[in-house]
Amino acid sequence: MSRRLIDNVNSTYFEAANHMRPKWKKHKVIAYVESYDDIYFWRDILDEFETTDIGFEIVLPSRTNLNRGKKSAITNNLGNRLGTSMIACVDADLDYLMQGSTPTSKQIINNPYIIHTYVYAIENFQCYAPSLHNVCVMATLNDHKVFDFQAFMEAYSRIIYDIFVWSVWLYRTNQAHELPLNTLCNLTNLHKLNIHNPEEALEKLRHTVNRKVAYMQQHFPTAKGKLKPLKAELQNLGLNPENTYLYMQGHHIMDNIVMELMNPVCTILRRAREREIRQNALHAQQQDNELASYQHSCAPIDQMLRRNSGYKTAPQYQQVRQHVQKLIQLIQQATQQTTQQTTQQATQQATQQTTQQTTQQATQQTTQQAKDNNT
Repeated sequence: MSRRLIDNVNSTYFEAANHMRPKWKKHKVIAYVESYDDIYFWRDILDEFETTDIGFEIVLPSRTNLNRGKKSAITNNLGNRLGTSMIACVDADLDYLMQGSTPTSKQIINNPYIIHTYVYAIENFQCYAPSLHNVCVMATLNDHKVFDFQAFMEAYSRIIYDIFVWSVWLYRTNQAHELPLNTLCNLTNLHKLNIHNPEEALEKLRHTVNRKVAYMQQHFPTAKGKLKPLKAELQNLGLNPENTYLYMQGHHIMDNIVMELMNPVCTILRRAREREIRQNALHAQQQDNELASYQHSCAPIDQMLRRNSGYKTAPQYQQVRQHVQKLIQLIQQATQQTTQQTTQQATQQATQQTTQQTTQQATQQTTQQAKDNNT
C-alpha cells in the first residue's frame, strides 16, 4: 500500500466528501484530464450535463507537478479507483479501435468511468472538415469560399484508409513494429501541396500508399482473409473510408495536413479583404485606418483552430455525449441508493432511540410503582 495520501484517493473518498456537504450543495464529480489543453474541451461537454444535483470539477492528475498527465498514468493509476465521484476524461488514441487488444484498451472500453474521445484525440475534432471554413472566417473575417475542405479531407481519407486498416491489424496482432505510428504519419504526409491543384499532391500520396499496401500484402499473406471482416468491424465503430483522418494521430492531421491547407487559404482571404479595403477607400488616411483595424481584428489561424467547436454535429461527438449520459445515469442511481441507505439508517436509529426511550420510561414507571407499593 502506498504511503502517499494522493495514491490512496479514490471515488469513495470524494463520495464521503459529498456526504459531508450541505443537502442543497451539488454532488461534485472530480474529472481528471490529461493536460491543460484538454480542460476547455471537456468542460464544454460536461457543462451540458450539469444539473441542480450534479456538478463537475475538472483537474489535472497532479496539482503539485507541472508535467502533463499522460493517459497511461490516468488509466493505470486511477482506473481501479474511479467511480461515481471520480472519473477520467482522455483521448482515445488507437485504444478504442483496438477493442481490448491491450490492457489500456480494455480499460478504455470497459470502464464506464473513463470517458474518451472515440476519435484519436481532441485535435481530430478540431479538424472536423465541415467546420474548417468557419475557422477560416474566424481568422480572416472573410466568408468567401475558395477551397472545399470537406471534399479534400474525404479524398485524403479514402487514399489512406487501406494502409490505416493495415496499421490497426498490426497493432491488434502485436506487430506494430512493422508499421509504427510515426512511420504511418510520415507515409501519409502531403508534399508540395498546392491548393489550386491539390489533386497533384493527392495523386503522389496515392502512389506512395498503394506501394506500401502492396508491400504489406506481399509480406503478410495470412492477413488476406482477415482485413475484410476487420473493415466491417471498424465501420460499426465509426470508421469509414471518408473519415479516416478522424482516427489518425491528431497532431499529425492538425500540423501536417489541415494547417498546410489553412495557411494558404487564409492568406488568400486576407489579401482579398485588404485589396477590397484599398479599392473602396476614399483617401489614404481612411485606407490606413481600415487596414490597421482589419489586421488588428484578424486572429492567428492555429489559435482559431484550437478554439473551433464546430465539431458538435459529428457522429463521434454524439458518441461521447451518449457515454456521458450513461455516466450521469450511474451517478443518479448511486446517489439514490445512498439517499435510501441514509434514510433507512436514520429510520433505524430513530426507531432504536424510540425503543430505548420507551424501555427506559417503562423501567422507570415499574421502579416507581415498586417504591410506592413498598411505601
